[in-house]
Amino acid sequence: MDIVELTVEPMRYGFMQRALLVSAFAAIACGVVGTFVVLRGMAFLGDAIAHSALTGMAVAFLFGANIFLGALIWAVPASLGVSFVSRRAGVRLDAIIGVLFAGGFAMGITLLSLAANYSGDLLSILFGSVLGASWDDVLAVGLLAGGVIVVIRLFYKELVFTTYDSAIAQASGVPVRFLEYLLPLLVALTTVAALKTVGNVMVMALLVVPAVTGSLLARRLSTMMVATVAVAVTAVVIGLYISFHANLPTGPAIVIVSVAQLLAVVALSPHRWALWRRVQRQPFASTPPSRD
Repeated sequence: MDIVELTVEPMRYGFMQRALLVSAFAAIACGVVGTFVVLRGMAFLGDAIAHSALTGMAVAFLFGANIFLGALIWAVPASLGVSFVSRRAGVRLDAIIGVLFAGGFAMGITLLSLAANYSGDLLSILFGSVLGASWDDVLAVGLLAGGVIVVIRLFYKELVFTTYDSAIAQASGVPVRFLEYLLPLLVALTTVAALKTVGNVMVMALLVVPAVTGSLLARRLSTMMVATVAVAVTAVVIGLYISFHANLPTGPAIVIVSVAQLLAVVALSPHRWALWRRVQRQPFASTPPSRD
């Protein structure tokens, strides 16, 4: 089987077409939001929201409703509540995020255990079930991703300003407090969009790993964002094809590809090799180097 057949064959199936669209939409949203998440050191927030959203998914599952709608209904107020509680109670943000992570995930598992024969559904919730995506899922994820990108575009300058120096941004009249609630909300929406692709457990990988890779490929924030989106979309496409041809679970395959991309960029980074060449050119000496 040649390369053309390997590429074309999977797209003959409707489930692969839908999976590709859902994954691409999720990857684009994760790439755009993940850039700010990584630069502002908020990686743990996405993971906490994803894990805590299991409570909303479990409630929806028990009542026979759409589990991703349940995740959305839970994740939005949870993301806003993190900033609110941290500000009102004077508790560090990472501590509140840790409570959200542990409490929401434990409550979700407990609720799911009340349902009979829940183990199979639990696996799809935790690790994704993108190959079972419907056209309704494609539309929902596309709308979520599109809404996130529109909001980012509207508040791009303000988000960039507060990312680099929130104190000066506030002094300049930028609504910093509003943005402190907006970004966690965007993380929540992006997380829900990615749940179908990589599942509850590994959603942080799609949100963070491509952004870290993008940060190694670009210097400016705008080009970093473009690079991150390109890396994320490439990861989901390659992961889907590997999953199809090797009969592997799709979510983990996408995450493995994403991590492999990061390792490859680190290994081939021009800064790394420039440092290595400088070390190779320096002669060994028995005396310590000068401080000059």
